[in-house]
Amino acid sequence: NKIKLINPFFRIKDFDVSFNTLKETIEKKGKILIIGDYDVDGIVSTALFIKFLKILNYPYDFYIPDRLKDGYGASLKLIKKLIKKKPNLVIMLDCGSNSNESVELLNMNSINSIIIDHHEIHKPYPKTKNLINPKKECDYENFNYLCSASITFFFIDYFLNKEKLKNDFNQNLIYVLLATVCDVMPLRYINRIIAKNILQNFDFNKNYFFNKLFEISKINRPLNIEDLGFLIGPMINSSGRIGNPNKAVNLLIATENKLVDKLISELIELNKKRKNIEENIIKSLDFSKINNENTDVIILILNSVNEGLIGILASKIKEYFNKPSIVFTQSGNYLKGSGRSTENFNMGQLIKLGIDKDIIKHGGGHNLAAGLLIEKNKFNKFKDYMNLSYKKIIKDNNIKKYVSKITLSAVNQNFYNELSLMEPFGSNNQNPVFLIENVTIVKSAIIKNKFVSCILGSKINKSVNA
Repeated sequence: NKIKLINPFFRIKDFDVSFNTLKETIEKKGKILIIGDYDVDGIVSTALFIKFLKILNYPYDFYIPDRLKDGYGASLKLIKKLIKKKPNLVIMLDCGSNSNESVELLNMNSINSIIIDHHEIHKPYPKTKNLINPKKECDYENFNYLCSASITFFFIDYFLNKEKLKNDFNQNLIYVLLATVCDVMPLRYINRIIAKNILQNFDFNKNYFFNKLFEISKINRPLNIEDLGFLIGPMINSSGRIGNPNKAVNLLIATENKLVDKLISELIELNKKRKNIEENIIKSLDFSKINNENTDVIILILNSVNEGLIGILASKIKEYFNKPSIVFTQSGNYLKGSGRSTENFNMGQLIKLGIDKDIIKHGGGHNLAAGLLIEKNKFNKFKDYMNLSYKKIIKDNNIKKYVSKITLSAVNQNFYNELSLMEPFGSNNQNPVFLIENVTIVKSAIIKNKFVSCILGSKINKSVNA
C-alpha cells in the first residue's frame, strides 16, 4: 500500500496519443464502452478502468464477453451487437490486438477505439491510432513481461498525473499483482518490485474484499503469492469459466460491504461447482493412454466438455506430465483449444506462426498460455507442427531439473532464511529445486487426502520434516 512507482511510460508516444483520444471523448461527453477479456487479467483491467472513470465521476458501460455466446475478446460478432449501444469510444482491455475486422467495423461507424493489451500480435495491426501493446514493434518492447492490468494501471496513472488529479489509485496495485500472478507473468523487474512491496505492506483493514474472503477461508496470516494464484484467482476466474464474468467485475468495483459479501458467496459456490466438474473429468481420463499417445506436447480432444474448463484442464495435465499441454473441445466444424506451456516453450509465439502457416484458424496468447481454433481436418497436422517445434526449441541438456545437490544437513533455519530473500517466487523466479541423495522416509502421513507430510532421514542421523 505504501509503494510509489515511477511510471516508465511518460515519454511513450502510444500513451500520449491514447491519452488525447480519451481526453477528447470525455471533453465532448462521449459515451465510453469498455470490453475486457473473461480471465483474471481482463476482469481486473476492466475493474481498474471503471474505478478510474469513477474518480472522474464519468459514466461508463462495460461488457465482458460470454465465452460460449460471444467467443473470445472483441470478436466481430460481439462488436456487431455492441455498436447498437452507440458508443463514441470502445476501450478493449486484454484483447483486441488481432481484432482487425472489429476495429474496421468501428471505424466504419465513426467509433474511436483504444486497445490496451499484451498478447502476441499479428501484422497487419488493427487500424487504430490507439494501440498500446509491448508485443508490437515499438519503443517499449522491453516491457513485454507486463500483463494487461499492469499496462492499464500505468495508462490510468499517466492520465491522472498528466491532468494533475490527486488520487490514491496505488491502492489498486494489489489487483495488478493478482492479475500478474494469475496470468503467469514473470516476477522480474517491475513485477517483482510490485509483488515484494505489496506483500510486505498489504493491510487487510483497508481491503474489505480480501479481509472477508480470508475470514470465510479461516486464514489468519499475512497475504502470500499462493493466496493470489490458488485462492482468489480461481474464484474470480470461475465467473468467466462457467458463470457470468460481469459478476467478478462487480465484485472488484463494489463499495458496499453487503454487496461484496453477496458476490463473494456466489463466486465461492460457483468455484466449488467448477472444481467438482473438473475433478470428475480428471478422474475419467486415462493418463497412461494419454502418455502413450503423445510425445513431447500433450494434445487431446475432450468431447462434450465446457470450453470454459479446457484451459484449467490443460493446466492440470501440464502439471502432471511436466509437458506443454493443449486440450480441445468441439465447436461446430472446428476444434477450440486452450494450452498451457512450460518455461522456454513460447506457446503464444507458436500460435502466431501456426496462423501464418495456415495450420491454425485464429488464436493468440503469450509464453505460457494460449487459446486457438483449428479446423477438425487439421488436427494431426497441428500435432505434428507442435511436436516438431518442440524438438527444435527444447533440448534435454538445456532443461535444468534442479539447482544443485545439497546434503540433508544443509537444510536448516538459516538455509530457509536465505531462500526467503528471493521471494516472492513465481514465473521466471521459480521455487529452487535441490537434489538430496541417499535419504530415507522415516515416517509419513496423508493430510486431508491432499497433502503428504513426512520425516526424511540420512545416514548421519540427520532428520528433517517435509
